[in-house]
Amino acid sequence: MHLPLFIAKRYLFAKKSHNVINIISVISAIGMAVGTAALVIILSVYNGFDSLVKSSLSNVEPDILITPSKGKVFIPEGEAFDWAYDQPAITTMSSILQDNVYISYDGHNGIAMGKGVDRVYEEESPIRDHMIEGKFALHHGEIPMGVVGSGLSYSMEISHRFLAPIQIYYPARDRSFSPANPAASLESIKIFPSGVFSVNPEIDSDLIILPLEQMRQLLGYTDEVSGVELRVAAGTSRKALHKIIRNLQDKLGEGFSVKDRFQQNESLYKMMKYEKVSVYLILIFVIIIIAFNIFGSLSMLMIEKKEDIGTLRSMGATPQLVKRIFILEGWMISLLGLAAGLVLGVGFTLAQQKFGFIKMPGSFATAAYPVILQWKDLILTAISVAAIGYLIALLPVLSESRRHSR
Repeated sequence: MHLPLFIAKRYLFAKKSHNVINIISVISAIGMAVGTAALVIILSVYNGFDSLVKSSLSNVEPDILITPSKGKVFIPEGEAFDWAYDQPAITTMSSILQDNVYISYDGHNGIAMGKGVDRVYEEESPIRDHMIEGKFALHHGEIPMGVVGSGLSYSMEISHRFLAPIQIYYPARDRSFSPANPAASLESIKIFPSGVFSVNPEIDSDLIILPLEQMRQLLGYTDEVSGVELRVAAGTSRKALHKIIRNLQDKLGEGFSVKDRFQQNESLYKMMKYEKVSVYLILIFVIIIIAFNIFGSLSMLMIEKKEDIGTLRSMGATPQLVKRIFILEGWMISLLGLAAGLVLGVGFTLAQQKFGFIKMPGSFATAAYPVILQWKDLILTAISVAAIGYLIALLPVLSESRRHSR
């Protein structure tokens, strides 16, 4: 039998002479439970939004993107591109040419990100699964078509139901600017809208996808592209993906940049990671404040049990044994709150995953708040809360020991 633990449990559940000690202990345990549950739930919500953002970006951003290190365009030919084409893990390779363009539609004008794509992209693009109006088609016979993001469609009132074309303008590369006739300095093309897609607000606000040959005509290129997008087979491991990236980078040399999806949106992913860490630290600070109730409860209990401490010492109990009794007493209050909080947090998260009873306001890609429970978050929460509870339980015992040693 572990004597300090046995006595600590008796003290924890025994009725105290001062009822306020019981009340403070219960409040402390409830506070720790609420704080722990909040930590589990909020971290799970962040995991859900993180997964949602990554999923939406995967429909636009490729698994691997090849771009020139210097300049804006290049011609995708050579041994490295032949090698990539022969890799069984790579399912599609598509050429793109994109730049900011000026667009005009039925009296509305604005700036958009024009993205010219080849036939492979047109046939294989996952954006076709995110069409909310019309269809994903970039050709109607010989007529060039285009699809636009929902935000751009709304701001410029672009609709595939009308016959009005989208006029796209770009400064001509082979002509100097003429103040007397600015229009003569611009190259222009005309495409017809075939549909509207919705991926996420940032992308939907300015993206227009059109055929690569029309984009080349607008920008004044023949065979050049601004990037090559590669998608890998489902189930390809992260290790295998980075091996392909390393090989491509070695074969292409310093003149090219080869990036995975994280590197293409490094600032966004870092921001999401930092936000999660910030929320975690804020909630941990709240739990620390709540845990100081244990400090008060334990300090009052030590005052009440002075006679018991004297009796234990007269029976041969060492000061270290007495310290362990009260440290375990305070720690068990926090552990009870931790256990209850984990049950509440996990139960609530699993219920939200299954039933989605808390709905997202407004119009979003998902109807209910997305939550994903991760074991590493549970372990981190349990270790953090248990460590805080132990340290807070240690403070009054050490304070009392120093006072008696004087």
